Amino acid sequence: MSRKETLVLGQGAVIRAWASVGGKKEGEGPLCREFDLVNGENSLGQDSWEQSECQLQQQCAELCLRKGEITPKEVDLTLGGDLQAQCTATAYAMRSLGTPYAGLYGACSTMAQGLALGACLSSSCLLPRVLVMTSSHFCTAEREFRTPLEYGGQRTPTAQWTATAAGACLLSPKGEGPRITALTFGRVVDLQITDINNMGAAMAPAAAQTILRHLKGRGTRPGDYDAIVTGDLGQVGSRLLHEILEGEGLPLPNHRDCGLMLYDLQTQQVDAGGSGAGCSASVLCAHFLPRLAAGEYRRILFLSTGALMSQTTFLQGESIPGLAHAIELEGCI
Repeated sequence: MSRKETLVLGQGAVIRAWASVGGKKEGEGPLCREFDLVNGENSLGQDSWEQSECQLQQQCAELCLRKGEITPKEVDLTLGGDLQAQCTATAYAMRSLGTPYAGLYGACSTMAQGLALGACLSSSCLLPRVLVMTSSHFCTAEREFRTPLEYGGQRTPTAQWTATAAGACLLSPKGEGPRITALTFGRVVDLQITDINNMGAAMAPAAAQTILRHLKGRGTRPGDYDAIVTGDLGQVGSRLLHEILEGEGLPLPNHRDCGLMLYDLQTQQVDAGGSGAGCSASVLCAHFLPRLAAGEYRRILFLSTGALMSQTTFLQGESIPGLAHAIELEGCI
């Protein structure tokens, strides 16, 4: 590469605390016991789905800070976003949290984007205590990108189920916890997929490119990691990712996809798997970070994957650009 695209952070940024919150369907899935909190109904006692997602994110942030034993006043910066227009779920959650805030939008890649940016800021001690969080809600996403639930539109087999879930991480330059040691910011990749009900195919090429760039930048092979984790490619995208990388002579026997882990595809009606900004965020915080902290995993490569269309562009016949950011995580020493 002509310039350094993979950043190595030395001692890295420590994830000193994390939290995961899910909704009703997530509480019925394989990871139900690994969530910090599962809500029995998706309204969360609110008057609108948009308010429900705001409450979901607020729950997650408060849990994370409580586990990190700090108050909101001690947080130097919160990096967060969601899938609602202008990231309003996060913005309204920040009314109660009250920390300095910078909003992010990377669609479903937002968690890895936030962790990568937060790690750069925290590890350099510019902003030592950085809270990173994101969420999604099935009902807000359906209204935003497809049709209201009342319409009763039929879903295609390639469609994915937007997770009603949130994840949050608290970063510090020192302390105990899994560390972010390296990262690669993704590039936008567009292979002219136009089907809004096939997000996996739109995102898989971006995930493949970022994996190849990160491995080259680090001088590593897939076998150097206990797992290579993608955000929410689901069945279709995961299959395509393997086809692309096998064509590059790079099989991924240790690949895990959060969209395939969050639900039981045999018993839950989620079509091709899970998706949404909260999908990878919640699975990372519920499943992978506890195992890194416990020493079950030594090193993983985590990618959140996003489809960057809007509710306007796909109606205009535009294709769907994909994006994937990668962060390398190491377990506690």
